[in-house]
Amino acid sequence: MKRILIAVALATAVTLDWHGAVIDRPSVAAARAVAPKPTTDPAGPAVAAAVGAQDLPEGCIEPNRHLTLYAVELPPVDGEIRLGYGMTPATASYPGPTIEMIEGECLAVTLINDVPAATLAALRDHPTLGLVQPDPAYPLGVSLHVHGVKYTSASDGTMHSGSWVPPGGSRTYVWYAEPRAVAADGRVVSHGTAGYWWYHDHVVGTDHGTGGVGSGLFGALVVRRAGDPLPDYTYVLAMGDNATINLGRYPDTDTCDPAAAQPSNTCFIARKGDLVEFVVFGIGNDFHTFHLHGHTWVDNRTGVLTATDAETRVVDVIPLGPSASFGFQITAGASVGTGDWMLHCHVQRHSDLGMSTFLHVVPENAALAAPGSVESSKLNRTTKHAGARFRGAAKPKPSPTSNQTLDYYCTLPLAPWAKAVAGAAKA
Repeated sequence: MKRILIAVALATAVTLDWHGAVIDRPSVAAARAVAPKPTTDPAGPAVAAAVGAQDLPEGCIEPNRHLTLYAVELPPVDGEIRLGYGMTPATASYPGPTIEMIEGECLAVTLINDVPAATLAALRDHPTLGLVQPDPAYPLGVSLHVHGVKYTSASDGTMHSGSWVPPGGSRTYVWYAEPRAVAADGRVVSHGTAGYWWYHDHVVGTDHGTGGVGSGLFGALVVRRAGDPLPDYTYVLAMGDNATINLGRYPDTDTCDPAAAQPSNTCFIARKGDLVEFVVFGIGNDFHTFHLHGHTWVDNRTGVLTATDAETRVVDVIPLGPSASFGFQITAGASVGTGDWMLHCHVQRHSDLGMSTFLHVVPENAALAAPGSVESSKLNRTTKHAGARFRGAAKPKPSPTSNQTLDYYCTLPLAPWAKAVAGAAKA
């Protein structure tokens, strides 16, 4: 029987798993017409009122989750300005926090600009990160521009749309992870948004955000679909100009302390057998090739083979251009065992210059330090960890009907509108 999984989280965090069902737009629209206001996030109505209904993407009744990001100035590196996003000013970093969503979720992100005007002016006037034609009247601010999900022009994060934030100000952006939908006649009317994406500034330095991206204002966004495997660790690599990974070169790209390794985006580590996820995107102007020693993955949306794509090719190198992104999951040390597995750009001169790091695979019973900084998508809870989800203590048990799926993210009862959609799908 044909199986279609559709995740919806407009009014509540709900995953609907329908076997052999199809959904058409009129049925969904009718159900939305009677949808109650979201109650999963107390800030939802306030955020919706602040942004205005006209600024919500189609399908988002109002945000059912709210996050706050700060843009701050960080200590310079080799005389170059460094900026970062963070859930608090003290935890800002580059890459910024990895944000996870589930298809169907509507997320509000409030950006607070703590970057001094003088710093933004310096980036505007920077010889390689600033305007090609100097313009002292160019406005100073930061923004948040996202790839892959849906938003209106009010959340575009661009100068021309006015969706940017001056120093000391704030602005709320709304992202909608539109779910996949199939019409009654079999047509795919929405291809969904599940995938590996990224977010970044689009106004610092130039109206393309060259100064913001080049100084550290970027981070990863992962949108999951119902049934997707959940990794134990998620790590992010921004492959950029001057042969850099996350704006650094080896050995700065690998800060793992063998005595007390702290998983982070400069310490890729996992136990043998752990499911490790990489999110990779290109920043700047250069082209790269991502290669991980000793491991292969499937060239599909998740990197994990399923019964329906058994002929999908297996790879261990992915080419990457500016702004492109991809992600995948591997089983650490599968068939190859523990060890320090090199990860690098395979453009030879890039790797020679230090565009490399390592995935450290340790024994299954090894003790790892507490995790540290990725945004979980479970509503009413923000779990910070460095890609290590539920590591150490309370990792939820998988559903008896699925292996490590998003089921335990979606335990709220069905809202009336969702029940109506389910009923329409079964009819």
